[in-house]
Amino acid sequence: MTHWPRAVLAALQHETAVVRVLVASVRGSAPREAGACMLVGRDGLVGTIGGGYLEWEAQRAALALLASVDAPAVQVRKLILGAELGQCCGGVVELWLERFVAADEALLQRATDDDCCWRSSLKPDRTVEREVSRYPLSLREKGAGEGRSQPRSLNAAVGRSPSSPALLPKGEGRPALRLISSQDGTRTLLENLGSSALPVHLYGAGHVGQALVPVLAGLPYAVRWIDTRAELLPADVPDNVTPLCTAFPLQTLRDAAPGTYYIVMTHDHALDYALCRAILERGDAAFVGVIGSHSKGARFRARLARDGLSAAQIAPLVCPIGVAGIASKLPAAIAVGIAAQLLQLTAVSRAESKAPQLETPMPQAETCSVDGCAACPQAERTARHLLKDLPQR
Repeated sequence: MTHWPRAVLAALQHETAVVRVLVASVRGSAPREAGACMLVGRDGLVGTIGGGYLEWEAQRAALALLASVDAPAVQVRKLILGAELGQCCGGVVELWLERFVAADEALLQRATDDDCCWRSSLKPDRTVEREVSRYPLSLREKGAGEGRSQPRSLNAAVGRSPSSPALLPKGEGRPALRLISSQDGTRTLLENLGSSALPVHLYGAGHVGQALVPVLAGLPYAVRWIDTRAELLPADVPDNVTPLCTAFPLQTLRDAAPGTYYIVMTHDHALDYALCRAILERGDAAFVGVIGSHSKGARFRARLARDGLSAAQIAPLVCPIGVAGIASKLPAAIAVGIAAQLLQLTAVSRAESKAPQLETPMPQAETCSVDGCAACPQAERTARHLLKDLPQR
């Protein structure tokens, strides 16, 4: 789920209410990382927090929250995966469940801005306060000792109190996420929006481009899909993809962010070369990959050297593109190889966000038998309990 406020707004078009289930913190091993979420409505769910008993329990709690219209719109659940749910990963997860209805659409719409911070607070009196703030594109103020931009609240922010916690500074890479417990018992979720997706420029809407875009749809990338042929760029694209038809693809490099991942696969070898040369001359790409054979890569490197680029400038060029070992030339197979290569690169280049620490220590893991989960009486008891209590719909 690349942008959950948009997903909630879409769900509310056919649901009277929807619950977002967020993995707010993780300690130890868990099926998904902090920040993973799913939406649960009366008619179904979107997304996943890892499946298994954890997701079943989360779905049960979300359906109960949907049915309890008088209950607070926010609930926080702490689950010990081994002792309570019989899951072998055995970590501790805190889930943040938040119910949204049509009355929340205006605030959710403000949260679809490119650079926002979301704040929800559950007060001891069971009231819920929500706020959306955004990072201004200009007039940025430095945070004390952090050297990062500080957010400015929107005039339309809801329920802001003078004692509310300071909003998160803008994070790099993954969306910043923090679950705070105040002395008065208030639980507050702070979450940066719009900062998790890494920028990708995809040049070319041919058969491989058409196969690649659906693969990138569920991955943490903001894709700008560029081609000179309008008829090849569909109007219906995933929400993390922005199609752009332009007769001058090279001009799109002017506003490309440093650290962009470039994938070059146009219908024109001359355009491929011009794009690669301009990208390499910039010198700030996270990745420069061009579709083609080893011989095409060798020709491009020789020509780049003749055109005056240094060996250091040329070195980042990757051609052929995609992980090694995939011999198939099917567009779908090539697309999978390219996506896998991007995932490998991003895993190396950016560290995972550290999950917030829980207030109680993680219990000591029990020693498992060599027979595994099938022989574990705790897992068997938990499975019977969950199957009995899972709501029937």
